Amino acid sequence: MKSILVSALLLVTSFSFAQQKLPYQNVALPVEQRVKDLLSRMTPEEKAGQLNQLNGGAFTGPALNDDGQKSKMQLVKEGKMGSLLNVVGVSDTRAIQQVAMQSRLGIPLLFGFDVIHGFKTIFPIPLAEACSWDLQQIEKNSAVAAKEASAAGLHWTFAPMCDISNDPRWGRVMEGAGEDPYYAGLVSGARVKGFQGDLKSNQNVMACVKHFAAYGAVEAGREYNTVDVSRVQLWNKYLPSYKGAIDAGAASVMNSFNVVDGVPASGNKFLVTDVLKKKWGFKGFLVSDWASFKEMINHGYATDDKDVALKAIQAGSMMDMESQCSYKYLPELLKEKKITMQQLDEAVAPILLAKFKLGLFEDPFKYCNEKREKSDIFTPANRAEARKAAAQSIVLLKNSNSLLPLRKDMKVSLVGHYAESKKDMFDFWTAVVNVEDGVSVLEGLKQKFTNGLTYAKGYLPDNTTNADLINEAVAHAQTADVVVVNIGISGNMAGEDRALAYPQISAGQIELLKALRKTGKPIVALVSSGRPLVLTEAEPLADALLQCWILGTEQGNAVADVLSGDQYPSAKTVMSFPYAIGQIPVYYNHFNTNRPVPTDPAGNWFSRYRDIPNEPLYPFGYGLSYTEFKYSDLKISSSSINKTDKLAVKVTLKNVGKSKGDEVVQLYIRDYACSVIRPVKELKGFQKVELEPGTAREVSFTLTAKDLSYLNAEGKELLEAGKFSVFVGGNSRDVLQADVELK
Repeated sequence: MKSILVSALLLVTSFSFAQQKLPYQNVALPVEQRVKDLLSRMTPEEKAGQLNQLNGGAFTGPALNDDGQKSKMQLVKEGKMGSLLNVVGVSDTRAIQQVAMQSRLGIPLLFGFDVIHGFKTIFPIPLAEACSWDLQQIEKNSAVAAKEASAAGLHWTFAPMCDISNDPRWGRVMEGAGEDPYYAGLVSGARVKGFQGDLKSNQNVMACVKHFAAYGAVEAGREYNTVDVSRVQLWNKYLPSYKGAIDAGAASVMNSFNVVDGVPASGNKFLVTDVLKKKWGFKGFLVSDWASFKEMINHGYATDDKDVALKAIQAGSMMDMESQCSYKYLPELLKEKKITMQQLDEAVAPILLAKFKLGLFEDPFKYCNEKREKSDIFTPANRAEARKAAAQSIVLLKNSNSLLPLRKDMKVSLVGHYAESKKDMFDFWTAVVNVEDGVSVLEGLKQKFTNGLTYAKGYLPDNTTNADLINEAVAHAQTADVVVVNIGISGNMAGEDRALAYPQISAGQIELLKALRKTGKPIVALVSSGRPLVLTEAEPLADALLQCWILGTEQGNAVADVLSGDQYPSAKTVMSFPYAIGQIPVYYNHFNTNRPVPTDPAGNWFSRYRDIPNEPLYPFGYGLSYTEFKYSDLKISSSSINKTDKLAVKVTLKNVGKSKGDEVVQLYIRDYACSVIRPVKELKGFQKVELEPGTAREVSFTLTAKDLSYLNAEGKELLEAGKFSVFVGGNSRDVLQADVELK
């Protein structure tokens, strides 16, 4: 009898234990404890699997592994896949997640996708968006993109790109925030906040800071090229933009393709461990760029795939996108005692932590809501936000005789292939866009200017022209009150692997402009491009010049809104526009050199060109309005301060024009002599101010010791006594100046 009772008790106890959740499944426990418990139950192969990310294209086909025996689906079933990219849509993500739930421990997958500036509702390219100098709008843009992406079953976007670049030859300048590290850090932070919001909800996605680090400094603007910068430049120019995103709470970081200090970023312990983890305290996870682990072999840093896996994990890198080196070789390296279990756990734990924080262990299908997929994507509200953002991104570069805004009753002759072509409206990074959903410039202007709008092609898709196209455009122009010409380069030439040796207006478009100029009609030139172009030849041929960038779904409506004055332009450039190709790279925050060009450049032996000016055609921070602003009465609280003091800076801004407008008031400093040379100007603050005509406002800033400091080659913050200048103005060139001594 006793034996029967004991057996029954054991059976009940066993049944009760089976009903209990394991610690990692217990929502009442701290997340860190759940991660630790899960790690203790995982095999080395399952841990390495969490570091494996593959492209989801043709998912049911054979995997790209060398042996060709196992499909990607089999890897998911075995718990040897941590993430998939390029799987989009609730039906697909749900089906694949269901397979992941069949794995031994039921660890959910992460689904990632390039949602760079919109999912289906496409916003302006990030470079254009940054020209708004409106951090709240930038955050809102990313929030809309996240809402749409998450409704399609996605958890993660590979954005924002935080690379500083001075080189418009590089196609990926379109993804960044320009050439200034201070401003780019603020923009990066705003984008992270917009994407991530409250990650406990299912309406946000994890952000990914890329490309870590200094990818924007590639030589000659050529994609995947070498980077060679000093540690001083790295700390002061290239790293602050990434740190802005990290400080905003970015969940993940992407290794860059390039080398830093001769070591590929994916295997660079200094970048990954010393800077990112130790100095900045980053607790999220890293993912390689596409096959960048394996490309350490091409760099000449690793010998084979096994060496790749070893060097990546020793550097502190984690998830392996597409190389398939980590999941194949880390268990073997562990057996050979070339790595430790602690190293493996430290690589895997942050990935598991992210999945717990997203709530995927409680509900793996949290982002698989068919109703949301139908209701939250490409809505009128989302398009309205995109239209507003696009209008705020257009930079007015020239407006002779106040030609703009145009009256809506004017007869407008619209010229240019890009004004009609929807295919050329969009760039390389357009997620799931249907180009036919976009509003062309032709469509936008038709809705706004109803008193006889005409259209002529003007040039061919390859930007060449001929006599027939020019004659047609001239004939249309002669019957119009004003000619609007859409020039530039196709949006298809903006993005990855879109480097250009000649970022300039084509000869065919210049020929067209010259012919239209001879008609005597006023000309408005709209420049479509994903980068600053050399506009030196085009500028004198137009009475008004608008840099329209690549504006997304609502491009045509936004351009029409600005041309008509329904929206006034307020954007400012975040990259300098080169005067000539040979001047590239050109940027405002350069060093003075030992032989700067004097105010009176007579004589010889200066750091200059003999055939063009040193200065760009349009400087950083430049942009006009339909009204005019006047700066006066710059004041600082003291001409001498201590290192613990704060310096108050005030300037009077007055709208001396005839219409309301926004002005971006910019504050710069210069440190004249210190242990490490500093740029001739550094942005340290800005405010966007709206003024009615005839009104004035005192704009105030406060400078602290941190604003006057810099980082040395070791990344140590230094503040040194000496002379500083404070500059305030509407761009980096046209400023008022006051001097202060720091004691």
